[in-house]
Amino acid sequence: MAKAILLVLDSFGIGAMDDCEKFNPADCHANTYKHIRETVSFLNIPTLYGLGLGTLVDRQEAPLNAYGSSRLAHHGADTYLGHQEIAGSCPKRSNKRLMKDIHGMLAGALREAGYHVEYPWSERPVLLVNGACVIGDNLESAVGNIINLTADFKKMPFFELKEVGKIVRQHVDTSRVIAFGGPYTSIEHILSTVHEKNPGQWGVDAPKANVYGKGYEVYHMGYGVNIDGQFPMIAAQNGLKVYRIGKTADVLHGEGPSYPIVDTEAVLGVLEETYLKESGEAAFLVNVQETDLAGHAEDAEWYAKLLNTTDKWLANFLPKMEEEDILIIMADHGNDPTIGHSNHTREYVPLMIAGRKVKAAHIGRRNSMADVGATLSEFFGLPQTEEGESFYSVIL
Repeated sequence: MAKAILLVLDSFGIGAMDDCEKFNPADCHANTYKHIRETVSFLNIPTLYGLGLGTLVDRQEAPLNAYGSSRLAHHGADTYLGHQEIAGSCPKRSNKRLMKDIHGMLAGALREAGYHVEYPWSERPVLLVNGACVIGDNLESAVGNIINLTADFKKMPFFELKEVGKIVRQHVDTSRVIAFGGPYTSIEHILSTVHEKNPGQWGVDAPKANVYGKGYEVYHMGYGVNIDGQFPMIAAQNGLKVYRIGKTADVLHGEGPSYPIVDTEAVLGVLEETYLKESGEAAFLVNVQETDLAGHAEDAEWYAKLLNTTDKWLANFLPKMEEEDILIIMADHGNDPTIGHSNHTREYVPLMIAGRKVKAAHIGRRNSMADVGATLSEFFGLPQTEEGESFYSVIL
């Protein structure tokens, strides 16, 4: 019974893509890995380096396993969109929108659907739905990329929030609509965190709104995303057990066990525990999110510590893998903590594939991260993903 693990080191880019000028010229000098290495003296990741990172970045001797890199096929550099791509579908090109330009249209659509919509402040383009959910701009992403719905679950349960979110999704073409909330905050406190981050950009300060933590739930809705053509949903439709651990539990749609954990040691611990206990055929889709948080915090030292932790875990885990199993290690974009801003950076991502039956092979630079989802589908003998070209025959 074969098992496959996808381990995404969130934001671990290896150099600016050749089209960075079209997206953000400031990113054209980005190289998350190299700049962390140059900045932090205690970075120590011999396992990753030996699995192909050294070959990709420093032209070291090729490893005994398969390795390569990938472009980002989606526009920009986004965790949610990146994971949709990895899973096997490339999202449509979205547009940037701010609530100041679309609040009236959204208010009308929601009222037509039967919701009570009001403006807590006449001069702010922020909506309050049924006295329980605030709709505003996402303040943590690039300006105009995402619309947030933040709810007090005591007044609007998660299932109802998702229905509100679906109406918003139908009427906007931003890259994402995110509906989230928690039971240990209040709508009054959520409203108290609303502010203007950039001119015309109004929304809830999510970290200060006390929605994260116990009871927190989130639902991501991408623009032009066909989830039924992605590996996790194809797997669910064909009876393959899929574990989603870390941020994949939030950003990938699917069925089966999910563990929305943030702490890196906890993520890796749950992966190892569930992998060793699982006796049947299964896939493990895992995201180490804290590396991305360190990038957003522009904290190279924290980032390096997380890489060290992951590398040490890999060294101990790899010998425990069973004969038929494979491990794919990659990233979803970059987030260079030294670049001078706190946003994601559009970078190539590494691909390193390990396993006892994995051949020493260079899979080249893939045109889309969807090739990973396609490869996972072929590995398990499942129907093909919507997009992507499998490299299964090259590595096994």
